[in-house]
Amino acid sequence: MRTWSERLAAVSALAEPVRRSLFDLVARSTTPVTRDTAAEELGLARSTAAFHLERLAEEGLVDVEFQRLTGRTGPGSGRPAKVYRQVDHEVGVSVPDRRYDLAGELLATAVEESAATDVPVREVLMRLAREEGRALGAATGSLSGVLAECGFEPRVDSDGGVQLTNCPFHRLAQRHPGTVCGLNVELLRGAAEAADEPADPRDVVLDPAPGRCCVRILAAARP
Repeated sequence: MRTWSERLAAVSALAEPVRRSLFDLVARSTTPVTRDTAAEELGLARSTAAFHLERLAEEGLVDVEFQRLTGRTGPGSGRPAKVYRQVDHEVGVSVPDRRYDLAGELLATAVEESAATDVPVREVLMRLAREEGRALGAATGSLSGVLAECGFEPRVDSDGGVQLTNCPFHRLAQRHPGTVCGLNVELLRGAAEAADEPADPRDVVLDPAPGRCCVRILAAARP
């Protein structure tokens, strides 16, 4: 999972006009694009095209492959050429950070599993959120790492607990608080269970208030 800063850097890379033109060229091409093709199509020096294509690749905005363009193989066939193609994933960023992709994946999976098993959707969703939280906790190693990675923007309050000043599911939580806030608390309880620096999941509580996330972490679980 890419951090908010990494996603912001990737999107910011497209602000450069030449880089954006190269990105558009690769995106609309039905075949991988070589440096020579890119330079010719956009009237650039080959070195300029190569520099900006590499920047796009570094930011995860295009994929890189190596192909033998002559179709020949074996000795004398020449070195494979570096080519660029459109990635099969999207890169998005919002300010403040939102994770509607995560909520959407959990909700869609819950609907499918519920239809297949006749278990109520909400019951499946809460279990999946807890499992996802455990996976995130195990991957990052700490509850604080999960909070940072998911964009919760934690802040220690006067009681020594932790307030989450940003809700990654803000718009959904406003419209469907019962469902989304439940998903949220189960996600973070799962993270608290699985992190290398464990916290008591009972200290991850629902405590909605204006201007912050509906989840609060009590002092005993301070990450």
